[in-house]
Amino acid sequence: MSGGVDSAVAAARAVEAGHDVVGVHLALSRMPGTLRTGSRGCCTIEDSSDAQRAANIIGIPYYVWDFSERFKLDVVDDFIAEYEAGRTPNPCMRCNERIKFAALLEKALDLGFDAVATGHYATISTDAAGNRELHRASAWAKDQSYVLGVLTADQLAHSMFPLGATPSKALVRAEAAERGFSVANKPDSHDICFIPDGDTRGWLADRVGTQPGGEIVERDGTVVGNHDGARGFTVGQRRGLHLGSLAEDGRRRFVLEVKPATNTVVVGPREALAIAEIAGSRFTWAGVAPTHPEVAFECEVQIRAHADPVPAVAQVVRVAPEEGTGGTGGVELVIRPHSPLIGVSPGQTAVVYVGTRVLGQTTIDRTVSAVPVVTAA
Repeated sequence: MSGGVDSAVAAARAVEAGHDVVGVHLALSRMPGTLRTGSRGCCTIEDSSDAQRAANIIGIPYYVWDFSERFKLDVVDDFIAEYEAGRTPNPCMRCNERIKFAALLEKALDLGFDAVATGHYATISTDAAGNRELHRASAWAKDQSYVLGVLTADQLAHSMFPLGATPSKALVRAEAAERGFSVANKPDSHDICFIPDGDTRGWLADRVGTQPGGEIVERDGTVVGNHDGARGFTVGQRRGLHLGSLAEDGRRRFVLEVKPATNTVVVGPREALAIAEIAGSRFTWAGVAPTHPEVAFECEVQIRAHADPVPAVAQVVRVAPEEGTGGTGGVELVIRPHSPLIGVSPGQTAVVYVGTRVLGQTTIDRTVSAVPVVTAA
């Protein structure tokens, strides 16, 4: 129970469905005095109090479990490491993967519980063979199946989403008001929960220090400006480049790539953000895997929580070892959209759908531009 309206209503519905329910709030902040500011922040002392009030009304036991150390190691430290590597991490995916449906679920099962129920908008169905599948919520505008794409078959077997069939968030708020929950009109939280002021670059600088300045270059290596530290730039960013003037062709420039090894930021025109292929070695299947994943299959790919799905072809491909490493190589999930994706960065998560079903996901390791680099003769 996060302290929001969704998890409060989900808990109430689970009780009415006949389940023996215990409310658990996760203490994830290492600063227990952290306060919530409007819709910014998450898992604060106000959220804990809101969750407890809802549990009291429902009539269920309520506990606060401290996962702050695990959250720091698996989510916050991972977030920092990814940025230092020039990638764009998704901490919400990591939290679901490593905290809510890993650490929390493991503890719940050890204590004799059968499942973790949350207020996510997604549905679980069972196929003819009895295998559980993760599907989009009935209300696509509120669908949260993307951030649950990291769930495995074992985790789906112990998960419940009581709000998945609800047509709209407005109905959930109305139900909360009828039940007397004080959180009925509480704003949804957004942004990164552990950076409530939204200043990612400042937050990183406080924890890992500032970087030396470096060069901003075009894709052909032409230097067009300077920066005061590559960390914190993200693919697709236009503001904050301070190039001083437009490029020779008169068009604005966008961040195309961040290279921490050389401390350079690569920029180019908007059309150069178009990506023809993405691939990642850290992929999982949400339920039963395709029978022959090495054979290309039609699907849809979604690269952000609120992005539209794009038709694509995907397949698992064996990768040769890097020359001189002596390794054995590995496998990648390679996804080729039928039309280019815009502004994709390594570190993001690509979730693969077949119809409404979440088939699986991968953390993007590499991208291939749809626009070749043109250099002067």
